[in-house]
Formats: sequence, C-alpha cells, structure tokens
Amino acid sequence: MTTQVDDLIGAVAITDTIVAGVREGQWSGETPCQSWSTGDVARHLVESLTRYADAFGAAPDETAGGANAGQLEAYRRAAARLVAGVSAPGAADKTVTVPFGTVPAAVALGLGAVEVLVHGWDIATASGQDVEWDDGIAERAWHFSVAAVGSIPDGRSPFAPPQPVAPTAPPIDRLVALLGRTPG
Repeated sequence: MTTQVDDLIGAVAITDTIVAGVREGQWSGETPCQSWSTGDVARHLVESLTRYADAFGAAPDETAGGANAGQLEAYRRAAARLVAGVSAPGAADKTVTVPFGTVPAAVALGLGAVEVLVHGWDIATASGQDVEWDDGIAERAWHFSVAAVGSIPDGRSPFAPPQPVAPTAPPIDRLVALLGRTPG
C-alpha cells in the first residue's frame, strides 16, 4: 500500500511543478477538460485535494489566504494537507468517505493519483509545458483506471469516451486517452 501513498504524493509533486509553471495570462486559457479554463481546473484540483485530505482526517488549514489565495498558494496548502493526511500512521489501511461513497483507502489513493495526474496533464497541455512525467506512477494510474472504468455503470461515466492511442505510447498518454483526452 505504501506505493499507492507514494504515487499520490508523487503525482501531487509533479502537478505542483505544473501549477507553478503557469504564466499569469494563461489562467483563463482553454484546457482539454471541456469547458474548463486553466484556472477552473486548478480550482477543481484544490477542491479535490481538500476533499481527499478531509477524507483522510488531515487537520484543517488554519492559515490565512482562503478565497484570496493565488492558484499556486491554494494548491500548495491543499496538497500539504493531503500529504499529511495520507502519510499519517494507518492512513493506507482506513476506510474513507469520498464524494461517491465509502471506499477502502486503496481506492481513494488510486482515484486521487489519477485525478491529480490527469488534471495536471490538462494544465500542462493548456499552458504549453513540457513535463517529465514519472512513468511508473502514470503506468500504475493507468492500470488502476482500466479496472475502474470497467466498473462504471453505462451512462454514469464522468469521462469522455476513450480516445485512440498506440499501446506503446507513454503511460501518461495512455492514461489521458483512456479518460477521453487526445494526447499530443
């Protein structure tokens, strides 16, 4: 289970670098995440990190900033809470409640890593960043997603239909294509 915690923490770190690389004029730009700007995706990530941090029992964020925080500051505060929550002793063995139900920590950790990687990819693509992805993390996220997508009832998927991609494509490309994006 440690690998899942490490993968989520690694995905958060990769995406931190991406959020930090967005230039001021790029926050309103379109992303591959339909109808969402770069800023919308970043705010969604902060909300998601916060929900996962809450699910893992992380201490509340008592720092100033709130709605007035910049995108990077907000991301980093939410990420720090999440990392603290999933790094706590016994966190990987818990049952946690996420927006769609109560699940084993392994499921929440896998979902979190996928969400952070895919939305990180959305932001990187929208802002023209060349990212050095961790192929191991992306490969494990892809395997997790293949199994998870197969269990989503018809008509309930939050993703666009999978897009074609070569089986030899980099793991991040296979992951984002599985979840409806067109890699590049």
